[in-house]
Amino acid sequence: MTSPLIDTHAHLDSGQFHSDLDDVLQRAADQGVGTILTVGCDLESSRRSIDLALRYPNVYASVGVHPHDAGQVDRLVLRELARMVEAVDKVVAIGEIGLDFYRDRSPREVQRRVFREQIRLARELGKPLIVHDRDAHQEVLSILAEEKAFDVGGVLHCFSGDLAMARACVEMGFLISFAGPLTYPKNDGLRAIAAALPADVLLIETDCPYLAPQQQRGRRNEPALVRQTAERLADIKGLSLEDIARITSHNAWRLFGIGQVDQQARIAYQIRDSLYLNITNRCTNRCTFCAKFHDFTVKGHQLCLDHEPTSEEVKAAIDDPGRYREVVFCGYGEPLLRLELVTEVATWLKKKGVLVRINTDGQANLVHGRNILPELEGLVDALSVSLNAADAKTYQKICQSQFGETGYTAVLEFLQLAKKSIPSVTATAVTLPGVDIEACRRIAEQLGVDFRPREYNEVG
Repeated sequence: MTSPLIDTHAHLDSGQFHSDLDDVLQRAADQGVGTILTVGCDLESSRRSIDLALRYPNVYASVGVHPHDAGQVDRLVLRELARMVEAVDKVVAIGEIGLDFYRDRSPREVQRRVFREQIRLARELGKPLIVHDRDAHQEVLSILAEEKAFDVGGVLHCFSGDLAMARACVEMGFLISFAGPLTYPKNDGLRAIAAALPADVLLIETDCPYLAPQQQRGRRNEPALVRQTAERLADIKGLSLEDIARITSHNAWRLFGIGQVDQQARIAYQIRDSLYLNITNRCTNRCTFCAKFHDFTVKGHQLCLDHEPTSEEVKAAIDDPGRYREVVFCGYGEPLLRLELVTEVATWLKKKGVLVRINTDGQANLVHGRNILPELEGLVDALSVSLNAADAKTYQKICQSQFGETGYTAVLEFLQLAKKSIPSVTATAVTLPGVDIEACRRIAEQLGVDFRPREYNEVG
């Protein structure tokens, strides 16, 4: 595994780790855990967490007061938390803070007040939040919104709410973190939430020494075991462990600034057992749902090109294509804008016996002023064409083609013609609100091509 895992929520200051912490950290490294965020729950544990962060290069700290101890918080405590953040660069968040109406170890009014005060502190300091929520879902949401927590964002750690709450948190710029309970046999509801959310809003954690994954349930949890949660999440999302490690590590880097993330431009990037080729960032559409207008990251890969690669650069980036189930011309742009490069590289790939697929917006014939599909015959095994709407007006509203509504007509004609040259042709549509997916399916059937809906907000 080349991308290290990040345990974004541990309690390494716990007395359960006092006798063997060095061994615990070595086991974590052996399991591919590169970075650990140890989380404060009161002033004393916050101080201990900072000490650990200063002692170990791959450990970072957060400071805050848990709702169980909210009764301890006054102006002096808040001032001390602020001093800790300002004094130590490796303090990356305020937390864990929030509400716990399950155990109610502090009066609820006190919990609410202290939660609000620590959100305000985080906003003053420009630090993200680590939020604890137990049996207080609606109040947590309300307080986050009222206190404008979206200014700094954060994470709902060890998430226990429903899908509606998760989506509301994501809308406020928060990430959703899963721990060992994701692996518990009876937690199908939690796994359904993980399946429904886009991967780029997810984190993984242990919450150790608590909540060990199913295989170690009832025993002490530790950072090495975050790998088991990552493996379960990979299975849920239909991704590889490498994918989940890269994606969640990138998410942690975006939120907390921790870990090592390669931000170099990518030409060839792997997802699952497919290799994708990012050969241009130009496109004939400006789709309203396209993620590149706010972030060029796909499944943890940074795809903002500093130049359009040559065919030799593309081949060098591919290296040995036989390692992959297929090679896909896709990336964050329209690959058929570079038709000459596509045909050259595809010819090279076919000589090596590799399956080749192209993901396209279907407007290449307009771009080049001719039917280019015969030029792909024998070179391309599969074509995925973005249909995205059941009529030209809706298509233009969503996809904003440079050709106007003519672009939609061109897509339909491209799909019709593609059957003559390409063995497998699929029309796709993003499940964007307002798109009639079943009508798109019927159009694909009428054209005699396959159809596949693509999940809105899930790229790659």
